[in-house]
Amino acid sequence: MQIGQNKVVAVTYSLKSSQNGGAPELVEDTGTDNPLTFLFGSGQLIPEFEKNLNGMEVGNKFEFSIDADNAYGVIDDEAFVRVGMDMFKIDGEMDTEILRIGNVVPLLDSDGNQLAAKIVSIEEETVMLDFNHPLAGHNLHFVGEVVEVREASSEELNHGHAHQEGMHDH
Repeated sequence: MQIGQNKVVAVTYSLKSSQNGGAPELVEDTGTDNPLTFLFGSGQLIPEFEKNLNGMEVGNKFEFSIDADNAYGVIDDEAFVRVGMDMFKIDGEMDTEILRIGNVVPLLDSDGNQLAAKIVSIEEETVMLDFNHPLAGHNLHFVGEVVEVREASSEELNHGHAHQEGMHDH
């Protein structure tokens, strides 16, 4: 069976990323016991990733690269936001465990949506946060293998994602 629209696909892969011509660094390795399982064409993955897998079958090996423009985009300067130091106070005290350069902090926007921001600098009164995706500006290189292709169930199609063993059990 070939990978195509509304098929459940499982792949194992290693992902390396590089930025500005730098050396590639390992970002993720699924290993053979933890494949990525997804509903092909549901819009949950980078479109270019799916495009490279389209038409493959179980046992096919793959190796491809995706430039930053077609992955998580380039770094957006407007995604850097300076906030007041008060955001990091709990009961009037500074949370020194969270307030460290490089930490990723969970925040809520005005609509209650959860966002993640990386602390990039700490000044006397303010903190600079980076809301870019961690892989923005990175070129991605995937090497892997297709380990499963099957028809999606009607429940998976209705939910818009693949189900794995034990998922949605009550």
